[in-house]
Amino acid sequence: SYGEPEHRLNSLIPWISHIKEIGCNAIYIGPLFESVGHGYETTDYKKLDSRLGTNEDLTNFVAECHKQDVKVIFDGVFNHTGRDFFAFQDIKNNRENSRYKDWYCNVNFYGNNEYNDGFSYDNWGGYNLLIKLNQKNPEVQQYICDVIRYWVDEFDVDGIRLDAADVLDFDFMKILRQTANTVKEDFWLMGEVIHGDYNRWANADTLHSVTNYQLHKSLYSGHNDHNYFEIAHTIQYLYDKGGNRPESLKLYNFVDNHDVERIYTKLNNKAHFIPVHILMYSLPGVPSIYYGSEFGIEGKKERYSDDSLRPALSIDNYKDAKENNSCTKIIARLGEIRNESKVLSYGDYRQLILTNRQFAFSRNYNGDVAIVTVNNDDNSAYMHVPADNGKEFVGALSGKKVTANNGFIDVNVDANSGEIWLPVDKIKVEENVTVFNEPQNNTPETTNVENCADKDNVKACMDTNVTEEVNVDVNNDKNDMEENVNDNCSDSVNSNNGEKAVTIPVNKSYEEMTVEELQQVIYEKMKKNGPVTERMHKDITDNTHHGSLVNWAKSF
Repeated sequence: SYGEPEHRLNSLIPWISHIKEIGCNAIYIGPLFESVGHGYETTDYKKLDSRLGTNEDLTNFVAECHKQDVKVIFDGVFNHTGRDFFAFQDIKNNRENSRYKDWYCNVNFYGNNEYNDGFSYDNWGGYNLLIKLNQKNPEVQQYICDVIRYWVDEFDVDGIRLDAADVLDFDFMKILRQTANTVKEDFWLMGEVIHGDYNRWANADTLHSVTNYQLHKSLYSGHNDHNYFEIAHTIQYLYDKGGNRPESLKLYNFVDNHDVERIYTKLNNKAHFIPVHILMYSLPGVPSIYYGSEFGIEGKKERYSDDSLRPALSIDNYKDAKENNSCTKIIARLGEIRNESKVLSYGDYRQLILTNRQFAFSRNYNGDVAIVTVNNDDNSAYMHVPADNGKEFVGALSGKKVTANNGFIDVNVDANSGEIWLPVDKIKVEENVTVFNEPQNNTPETTNVENCADKDNVKACMDTNVTEEVNVDVNNDKNDMEENVNDNCSDSVNSNNGEKAVTIPVNKSYEEMTVEELQQVIYEKMKKNGPVTERMHKDITDNTHHGSLVNWAKSF
């Protein structure tokens, strides 16, 4: 209603210290500026929405964040405006004579729409509430760049998350990047992108980072399906896209956000909350937490509403969460580990072990190494992990110490858990942080939120299936591999599941075998451990990635 300001933004100030306490050093906050309803149909880019307060409130909020060493990222909705935006109102009033008629895409004065405007125009997502800006128009470009400069001068913002970046004009984004480079040192541009080659958006000329929906999907489904191959393949695919250099493609990693269900709701086994977050915090990219998910709250998408994904929370209900809530405790500890260990932010990525239920990889940076081990099984798992001889590691979560002998560390990973192994002199440890207890009352009593229009409902994550082959480097002795083949495989075996018999040559290392030969090796090894179910057989035949199969065969 654009009424008197209601100072709701101030209710977030007590949360800043909590954000800092759980190890986060930046906050990305959804659309803040005057709009018709949910924030994505902007009326005025230079005025805090009256339902949130005044510009002075926003300036003070950012200043308080900075005082506590927390940077602030605004949501930049620059693909479209609302119907009350001044340029659109001028077109309504002056039609063909409006000087702003070229500010929007394909304005057609012979058309009409459900608002009976007497003209039509391009929109976002089929919603005429969201009128698409003509980003090739120099006046529009200049106006949005002025908005960015205003946000820095007026509010001291540290970066912008570009809404709907996957449909923004690339030349327009290059202009935004040029502006970002001049307004503030280290000013950060991140884009919302669901599908596509992330390199097209995240590079030296356009954006610094984009939302990593590919990893998001694999993290929860890889645990629900007991399929670490999906996760490992996604990681390697994205790492390859960055030229196998950790600094090349810094993606914004997440397990839930305002458009998708809460991670605690999505996980079939709630205890997987631990290995999911260990991976998110230790893999290449920028880890992020959606507010409230550090408490393990639920949030399920409804058919006509996303309100349950965006509840109003009171800090008073979570004052002791870091001590008493196992979800909060693990998030806070992972935040500490991440901040204390440069290797997790800047190190390379090397896959070490991969099976359906166990996964290990290393990060290496300036001589330091971190080894990450995770286990999605309901039983503990022994893991024999490659490591440099003589190096002593400590589990950053458990406090356990191990020393590498004969090129390996031998560790026992708890059921549905994991560990980050760091050099003993590189981390302060806490013991038994990973003990998981389901949080009590993890669904907030109130879900009072502002109106959410259809735009947000249709922007849910779509499953991403990546099929490119991944080449994985494996550093094991060829003779040992040949010995494994000779010991474990007969000359000619058949899976008895309808496939043609595959002969396994006894003089080949795993690296030299074909995909079919590796699949047969794995099948035979599984048979030695007990009955092979249809699902287990499907896991084998569905995996056609040579590097993954090599590691799987070696894991027995």
